[in-house]
Order: sequence, then structure tokens, then C-alpha cells
Amino acid sequence: MSRVPKVCSKTWAPPRRPYEKERLDNELRLIGVYGLRNKREVWRVKLVLAKIRKTAREFLTLDPKDSKRIFGGQALLRKLVRYGILTEQKK
Repeated sequence: MSRVPKVCSKTWAPPRRPYEKERLDNELRLIGVYGLRNKREVWRVKLVLAKIRKTAREFLTLDPKDSKRIFGGQALLRKLVRYGILTEQKK
């Protein structure tokens, strides 16, 4: 029986500056508002949003008629609707 390798990528990334007062206060406020357990949950969401922004920037650099941009852009918009960031009307 062969083993299938798993994709082990990080699901969260710590901040670059660990003691930044404004960021610490903002994270603490987010934890209180949304009832999160720890700051790692905030960092996880920020990493997901950063990956989405990076993907969108890559699609915008492609030619408008490129099939990768068309299909990838539609998939990205569907993902944003599924996450609740966009609504169907704004798509």
C-alpha cells in the first residue's frame, strides 16, 4: 500500500513586528467582538485574505482574454461569495 504525501502548508503566519501597539489593540478588539479563542485565529484569517489578494493581483497582470484569468477569476469570485465577502449582486 503506497502512501500519499500530504500538502503541509502553514495555515497561519505570525506578525512581522511582535510588539506593535496599534496592531495588538486591534487584534484584542477583534477577539472580543467575534469571540475568538486566541490571536492565531485572527492571523489565520489574515493569511487567507492575503492569499486571496495575491491571487487577484496575479490575475490582474494577465491579459484580459487569457483563459487562466477568465476561469481563475470566476473561481476566485465564487470563493469570495462562498466565504461571505461578496454578495451575488456585487459579483
